[in-house]
Amino acid sequence: MEDTKQVYMIYGFLESGKTRFINFTLNQDYFYSEDTTLLLVCEEGEEEYDEEELKEKHIVIEVIEDFTDFNLTTLKELDEKYKPKRIVIEYNGTWDCKNIQLPDNWEMQQQLITVDGSTFETYFSNMRVLFADMIRNSELLIMNRCDELENQKLTGFKRSIKSINQGIEVVFEDSEGEIDLPVEDEDLPFDLKAPLVEIKPEHFGIWFIDMWDNTSRYSGKTFQIKAMVMRESGMAANAFVMGRPAMNCCAEDLVFMGVFCKYKDAKKLVNRQWAEIRFSVVEEFNEEYDGNGPVLYVQEARECAPLAEPVVNLV
Repeated sequence: MEDTKQVYMIYGFLESGKTRFINFTLNQDYFYSEDTTLLLVCEEGEEEYDEEELKEKHIVIEVIEDFTDFNLTTLKELDEKYKPKRIVIEYNGTWDCKNIQLPDNWEMQQQLITVDGSTFETYFSNMRVLFADMIRNSELLIMNRCDELENQKLTGFKRSIKSINQGIEVVFEDSEGEIDLPVEDEDLPFDLKAPLVEIKPEHFGIWFIDMWDNTSRYSGKTFQIKAMVMRESGMAANAFVMGRPAMNCCAEDLVFMGVFCKYKDAKKLVNRQWAEIRFSVVEEFNEEYDGNGPVLYVQEARECAPLAEPVVNLV
């Protein structure tokens, strides 16, 4: 059986800081290896690599300039030529990343995306589909050059990113390093001190994303919300998913923002019906999440009319 090769994929648009991030990582002691590392560069910006310096660290560079050349045949040829143990790929942000094919013995270890905070809004507005695909693929997003951006704006950026991939870790950096962005209760458009916290339809997206990020903030409180019930065959008698369709990229790219619920009368609910739901939030292990996450313990779910605008607009 062929040895497994570790692959590290770095996405991002031109001048987003990909090369700087890779250069920094390759020169760290923790990343050093006596075995060969293959660095595939699919986009060349202003910052360059010092090939001689990298060669001393057993790192070889190959440039792939055309998307059509990023294919299994080319990758297998490079694998045979260098026999690397690791592959670091600086991917071109304008290339499709939905259907990337790697040799069978190349195993993806990590995917991340670098973003220039000063141009995020422009790229997110004008190249949303490509941006969204990179965000969906990644476990980590590093937004640099945030020196001139207010915390409120960065918080909005984070919500937009999390709406596409709620599991992604988002790190903001300025010239001094990471920026910590705590979101206080007072920053939210609903009152978490109320005995019954009513989530208005227009605040569903903010509530949903912040609840996943800061589940402990919502524990011990009672909420009421209007949402769609998803109850498919095969679900446990006391289980359903509640949520709303959301548009985070374009009208053709809807996702369902849903959260797992436990309710003693769940079997009485009808798939895709709308309901006014009263519940509390508990963070616990759930097989549907393959780990810990928020689970809603429902006290009441009453059928109601669908919302006039059911889709959460995250654009």
